[in-house]
Amino acid sequence: MTAAAAFLPPAHTALFLSAWERVPGSPVLPLYCYSAVGWREGTFVVPALRVDPDVRQDVVLFDEQEIEQGAERMLARFPDNRLVRHLVENCVRSYCCPAARNFVLGRWEAPLPTSPACNADCVGCLSYQPGDEVPVTQPRLTVRPGADEIAEMAVWHLDHAPRPIVSFGQGCEGEPLLRGDVLEEAIRLIRARTRRGTINLNTNASRPDVVHRLVDAGLDAIRISVNSCRPEFYERYYRPRGYAFDDLVRSGRAVAEAGGTVSLNYFMFPGLTDTDEEFEALGAMIDAAGVAVIQMRNLNLDPDLYVEQLGLPSSLAPGFGIDRWMRRVRRAFPRVRFGYFNPAPED
Repeated sequence: MTAAAAFLPPAHTALFLSAWERVPGSPVLPLYCYSAVGWREGTFVVPALRVDPDVRQDVVLFDEQEIEQGAERMLARFPDNRLVRHLVENCVRSYCCPAARNFVLGRWEAPLPTSPACNADCVGCLSYQPGDEVPVTQPRLTVRPGADEIAEMAVWHLDHAPRPIVSFGQGCEGEPLLRGDVLEEAIRLIRARTRRGTINLNTNASRPDVVHRLVDAGLDAIRISVNSCRPEFYERYYRPRGYAFDDLVRSGRAVAEAGGTVSLNYFMFPGLTDTDEEFEALGAMIDAAGVAVIQMRNLNLDPDLYVEQLGLPSSLAPGFGIDRWMRRVRRAFPRVRFGYFNPAPED
């Protein structure tokens, strides 16, 4: 018998994880989501839902020749911009990052990584892992782009792309709020040159005072990452340094009160997400932080390590179901929408 699991494409959320049994001495699994796999009518199937109809990261829309041509055009257009060079040489050509590829193709959402440092020590961090037991998937950028470099590429993208978004906070960096002064200056430069599109911040939301300044500068949206809305489980996964869970709520409220969009980058884990206790905590966060969108992300982590890190029972009881959880959220919070990507301006 051979174990099997599936890694789902963007915009899809797993309803069940694969069954597994840990063998003594086994290494920690790489940073993927281990969705269950089945066999039906002669083909493999997975228990999953497409939670966002947006096609911005569908693999059929990426042509390798067009991507390389777009990469060369961007290097020629911005020959002295270190941020653009990082996106092309690392994110496009090494990581095959869909957001960076969309940037060189001149469409939709473009990434703005800025910070090599972080004030959290997430168990499942994609860009930093201590030791070599678990390989990182997107090593952190080594440059610290200036506000002028950020604004130069962001303005071009916002002015030329359809349904344009630019987003601070990417898998190839730490926490962008640690460079709050640079982000504030960059946003002011961007908005002095164009009013088009959405300026978004993907963040751990650890510094509400900085978020207030970014909102004043012109930030339109924030996406706050959580694995759980219960502080004890959040802290065991994120292992924050110098901030508390209430700072996330205050950051979200700062954006919501200014009329911006607040999303949760919510890591789904069947057996934890779909429980009564987590549902109640989520409801409290929706109300307190002004959450308008729940982005249903799969947790990319060895499930054994996650259960162990959070102090959950090794034989975790099943929850009431992610699909039922969605219906319950819709009934209780009809104004909240589900998705996977940061909302475009038209959304």
